[in-house]
Formats: sequence, structure tokens, C-alpha cells
Amino acid sequence: MKIITQQSEAFQKLCARSILSYKRSTQERVKEIIEDVRLYGDDAVIKYTRKFDKAKLKPRQLLVSEAEISGAFQVITSDFITQLKIILNNVSLFYRKQNHKPCRIRDDDGVMIKESIMPLDTVGIYIPGGTAPLVSTVYMTVLPAKVAGVRNIIIATPPNKDGHINPYILAVANLLKVDEIYKVGGAQAIAAMAFGTKTIPKVDKIIGPGNIYVTEAKRQLFGFAAIDMLAGPSELAIIANRYSNPEIIIADMEGQVEHLGGLAVLITTSKQLIRQVRKKVNKGYAVFAKNIDEAVEIANKIAPEHLQILTNNAAKVAKSIRNAGAIFLGEFSPTALGDYAAGPSHVLPTMGTARFFSGLCVSDFTKTSHIISYSKRALEKVKEPIEKIATLEGLVKHKESVQIRFQ
Repeated sequence: MKIITQQSEAFQKLCARSILSYKRSTQERVKEIIEDVRLYGDDAVIKYTRKFDKAKLKPRQLLVSEAEISGAFQVITSDFITQLKIILNNVSLFYRKQNHKPCRIRDDDGVMIKESIMPLDTVGIYIPGGTAPLVSTVYMTVLPAKVAGVRNIIIATPPNKDGHINPYILAVANLLKVDEIYKVGGAQAIAAMAFGTKTIPKVDKIIGPGNIYVTEAKRQLFGFAAIDMLAGPSELAIIANRYSNPEIIIADMEGQVEHLGGLAVLITTSKQLIRQVRKKVNKGYAVFAKNIDEAVEIANKIAPEHLQILTNNAAKVAKSIRNAGAIFLGEFSPTALGDYAAGPSHVLPTMGTARFFSGLCVSDFTKTSHIISYSKRALEKVKEPIEKIATLEGLVKHKESVQIRFQ
């Protein structure tokens, strides 16, 4: 564990971390894969699936069959389904409570303005399946999409070398009535969903975490499809003081660095706590703060994906937190609770982007249109201001398009 202060160069580097810090060669490699998929569709997808996943598939085998889904249920225990239903209920309940109500304006002059909220038609969800097949990401992404009313939900997830998908991923996706599941991973999966191929449909938005190749592909393909965010390795910061339990902090930090490239940061006013934790935790950082106010300031600068507050007045401290993907209060609210079961999605902003991004919401799966209706009387009231601004901007035809309605 590296001990640093807010004034140190190491802390400045920590705050300046970026998902885009990988080599330029990665960007070029992803660009090549994307162009291949754009030009050659399924053939390119098959080529890269064989190259990176060692799976020899034909285009018709990219779509998971009903027989494969049935086979997955043969290895799923009833106990798992029982436990899963508890979690699904928590996640569904949270997202059903999210209620973005459309705005509406009316007046006596005949002005009617309203906002129409519509679900996206087709969403592609990427589920990592390499070093850690993220079964939980299936329900953490599909459920808010379902609540939003998305018409078509497809999943792309990489196969193993035998061309199979993790049975738990298949079972959960099937239970949630995902429309189609495709055996494709990496940058080629993102490109296939962004452009569409003969086999894989073009989607409106791509959701879900992945490795640097997946993330870079999402960055390059933004505009062909919308994306949720650019996600990096998982992160945890902990605000603690002398009242905090060191064994809990050690367990939570060790759990965090279990993720590939995971970041764990202890922010504390207790030097004794740093000494205790340092004996057990090798990876990560400890940042000493003079007081809780400085600890909050440090946390807001780091803007972590997950923030645990383990002080004796956690709720009060949380009121000053502005930059965090998800905030966990007290000893009995571990990050793992948010990862799997609490309700809010574990798809959260990383790499300091909690300064301007939010965790996955129902609104991420919707779009809005503004509907505007004016009477002649209402338009007449704003006629002169419109003409004035249009004249200032040199857009004469704009002005004339209003004037002609009164001739």
C-alpha cells in the first residue's frame, strides 16, 4: 500500500487517471477491427472470434439456440433460481420507483408545449465473459431496460474455446426474456452491434462494461450508436476514522483489488488505522487527511466509482459528497451489496468520471421529443422578438417564415 497526501504528486496522478491512458497501438488495433466488421460483417466477426476466443463458429452459430438455453438450465439449481428472484425483485423495485415525468406547459393564449418520453427501440448489452463472466451484469443492465420499455434487447458475450456461453449468463438472460444472445465478444461485438451485420442487428445504444478493447470500440463508434459511458477498472474509496473497524476495511479493500486492475483507496484521519491496514493490504493507496472535511474534499477530487463511508456519522458525511458513482453508508453496506443485490445497477462511472456521469438509470434507455403547438395569438406575442433575433443572426428567411403567417 502506498501512503500519500493530498499535496503529493502521486495524488495528483491518481485524480488525473483516465481510461484513455492505454497505448496508441490499442486505438489503432481497435480501429482496424471496426473497419473490418464494417466492410465484411459476419466474416470479420467469425475471424476475430476464432483469433481471440479460439472458438470456431459459423455465422448461423453466432446466435444462441433454444437448445443451448435449455441445456444451460440443466446445470442451474433450483436454489440459484430462488436466490436470484430475491435479487431481481430488489433491482426491479428500485427501477420502477425511478419516475421521469414528462413536463407540460399550457396557457390561455394557446401555447401547448410538452415532452414525449419514448423507450429506445433496440439496445445491445455487452456482458464480459473472459476472466470473470459477469452474471450479475445481465440483470443489472437488462432490468432497467425492461422497466423503460425497450422493445428489443440483445446480448453479446464472448464464447469459450468450445463455442459455449456461461450457462448462468444464458439462464438469467432467458429468465429476463432477452430477445437474442450472440456469441461474440471484444471490439468486434461492439462494431457488429453499432453497424449491424447479416446475423447481428444494428442497435440504437450499447450498454455494459468491458476490457480496454471494448471500451475503445465504444469510444470510436459513438455516433453510429449511443453508448452509456467509458468504463475502466472497478474502484473503491473508503472514508474512515479512528472509530472504523480495520478488519472490515481490509476485507473491502482486498475484495476490490480482486478485480483486474481494481483500485482501492483508504482516506482517513487516523494514522493508526493506516498502520493497521497497511499490514494486510499490499495494493492500493492510503491518503491521510487532517480532518473529515479534508477527507470529503479528497474523496470528491478522486470521484470514485464506489465510496464507502465507515465513520461514526456516515449519513452526515455523505451530505457533502458530490462526486461518487454509488455511496455506501456504515459497516453493513459493503460494496458487494451494490455489486449484486441492493437494487441500483452496478454499471457506474469510473476513472473520475463520476464528476459528470451517473450510474445506469431508466432514462439511459429512453429518449425525448419536444412537442410544440402555438395558436396565432400566441405566435403574435413572440413575433417581434423572433424577427429581431433572426435579423441579428442574418437569417432573413427565418424571419420571413414567421411574417408570412400574418399577411
